[in-house]
Amino acid sequence: MSERHPIIAITGSSGAGTSTVTKTFQNIFRREALKSAVIEGDSMHRYDRLEMKRRAAEAEAVGNKHFSHFGADNNLFGELENLFKTYGESGTGRSRKYLHNAEEAAPYKQEPGTFTPWEDLPAGTDILFYEGLHGAVKTPEHNIAQYPDLLIGVVPVINLEWIQKLIRDKTQRGYSTEAVTDTILRRMPDYVNYIVPQFEHTHVNFQRVPIVDTSNPFISRDIPSADESMVVIRFAKPKGIDFQYLLNMIGGSQMSRANTIVVPGGKMELAMQLIFTPFIWRMMERRKRALGA
Repeated sequence: MSERHPIIAITGSSGAGTSTVTKTFQNIFRREALKSAVIEGDSMHRYDRLEMKRRAAEAEAVGNKHFSHFGADNNLFGELENLFKTYGESGTGRSRKYLHNAEEAAPYKQEPGTFTPWEDLPAGTDILFYEGLHGAVKTPEHNIAQYPDLLIGVVPVINLEWIQKLIRDKTQRGYSTEAVTDTILRRMPDYVNYIVPQFEHTHVNFQRVPIVDTSNPFISRDIPSADESMVVIRFAKPKGIDFQYLLNMIGGSQMSRANTIVVPGGKMELAMQLIFTPFIWRMMERRKRALGA
């Protein structure tokens, strides 16, 4: 962790809804006039789209049906760990972008599914913000989770996570239900070994729970709305969290455990604003004092 150069990391699986949390932080950064260096987790994949497809086909040909983006072999854990370490020490580092589609690729005059060249982070940033699959990973070789000052897990119940991925990939990427289902099954061992264990190390977890029937996620035609959900918010260390204030400010909220508050799905962004704005205030105060010293 770093007082001078703080790091926030949002971690969650594909389809978990991390982009929603990211938008909330963007609003906080804009309101507080903070300059952030943004790291997208996809930029730390090892292979571009074509190379990943080729290697996946080779793996399947020799009987490996669990080759996925979730595992250590297909990601640059060392580079991500070094980036967090370097930024925490000096506010510097190197990053790149993964270009998901033609719209993102056009300004760089590259093909979709490729990486931009590595380049230095912008100078003079106040905070590093990471959103991706592996912000809290710990392996025998790497300990990425030790560096962020604030680690947030986004973990819908599994059926909801699958529904969100199925509908996103079918509507935005043109995949069939069968193709998305195959991806979910192929990733399952790496999901269990690399994604799930991270939520032991996060400081705050947000778990959206639908209150409608999602028994068979593979036939769902739409994603349960915010009003059809509740959000379970768990704090690893509840000391210093003013739960009574949150209960008063968030209508329909309740405590389910001494470190857990449950809020209506439509109040999730409000809850994040109320919870994380003071976190960021404290980070910036510590940063000012450290820089002043």
